[in-house]
Amino acid sequence: MTHGIRTDTQPPYLDGDRNWRDTATRYALLPLRVFLGVTFIYAGLDKLTNSAFMKSSGAGSIGETMRAVRDSSAIPALVDLSLKNPVGFGYAIALGELAVGIGTLIGLLARLAALGGALISLSLWLTVSWANSPYYYGNDLAYLMAWLPLVLAGASVFSLDAALRARRRQRSGGYR
Repeated sequence: MTHGIRTDTQPPYLDGDRNWRDTATRYALLPLRVFLGVTFIYAGLDKLTNSAFMKSSGAGSIGETMRAVRDSSAIPALVDLSLKNPVGFGYAIALGELAVGIGTLIGLLARLAALGGALISLSLWLTVSWANSPYYYGNDLAYLMAWLPLVLAGASVFSLDAALRARRRQRSGGYR
């Protein structure tokens, strides 16, 4: 007899009793997922539609921003890398934010999307908002911490991941 490992994140409810605490626990990360998904979609679209941002120089441009934070960042080499092609870097950040936001909001590859969001937030914290003093004035560190529960737990409800997991479970005839 072989034993499989359960990959679902829902409690088994063997006794059929679902009290409000179980329900609250099951849906606890949904508001965070919606907030981060919408916020990152908005941030990506805002960058893509802002003609001043997608330039290598000038007020409000990605190039000017990177040059302004270069000497105060934790990793100046990362800023130097972005300055080799600031417009390309701007598009990479914007498209990354858009992909992360969509993946998080619809719950498709949710852990991977959350990891992407955490990495974007980490890179922005180490470069753009590193010099904020006190540290809690910079929002990138808070976003990084907000992504971590989603990296660990994924999207267990109202997500394509959950629908695909249920479909696989149904096809296999049990827990899988």
